[in-house]
Amino acid sequence: MTTTLDITGTDRVPFGRLVGIELRKSADTRAGRWLLIAIALITAAIMVIFFAVADQSDRTFSNFMGIAASPQGFLLPVLGIMLVTSEWSQRTAMVTFALEPSRTRVIAAKTVAALVLGAAAFAAAVVLGVLCTLFGGAEGAFDQVDLGTFATFFLLQELTVLQGLAYGLIFLNTPAAIVTFFVLPIAFSIVSSLVTWMHDAAPWIDLGTAQAPLFEGAVDLSGEQWAQLATTALIWIVLPYVAGWFRVLRAELK
Repeated sequence: MTTTLDITGTDRVPFGRLVGIELRKSADTRAGRWLLIAIALITAAIMVIFFAVADQSDRTFSNFMGIAASPQGFLLPVLGIMLVTSEWSQRTAMVTFALEPSRTRVIAAKTVAALVLGAAAFAAAVVLGVLCTLFGGAEGAFDQVDLGTFATFFLLQELTVLQGLAYGLIFLNTPAAIVTFFVLPIAFSIVSSLVTWMHDAAPWIDLGTAQAPLFEGAVDLSGEQWAQLATTALIWIVLPYVAGWFRVLRAELK
């Protein structure tokens, strides 16, 4: 007599639990744990160094936030990449998809987890920036701070971590994703700066160029600048993300 296991009445894993699992995975491996520690320590260290060497008049909250954007801009993409690739390099993807057969839900959970980690990095930078400014900031160090200042920095952090996640989805390999993430945009920016006919088009096709006003602290972007940012984000983040999504859906588990 053959017995059939009926699981049609089994509830799906709650999406919130999937997100929580992905967040826990980010610190489960030694590399992931040290990456999270490095993001916090390097952000704090560079703020302290700036505090020590900057003139009193330059110790403003906006400058502290701008300083924090540099190390986090390099490390957050790696965090996004490893949210995806660590499972494939550690060969735990088979377990993940066995417990949650819907790869789409797993990718969505990884995406939300990446956004949460980006928000956590943003919050940490804000707290450190406030502490440094209160401890020895310039007179009127918070005068030019408004909601736009926070929104600009937050947007940069989230775009950066999502771009890393997209490259991780495409390559499913940590070294390949990291090298491509850092080399391809830089190479493209160099080419666009050298080729004359690409100068005018650069803000529309180069993400670094389109993000430059945000890195400079601008909060009142024009409609054209927002359109440029949206177009380049589509090219460098959304399209790779969609391509990576389909790659994972068709990837063979080994």
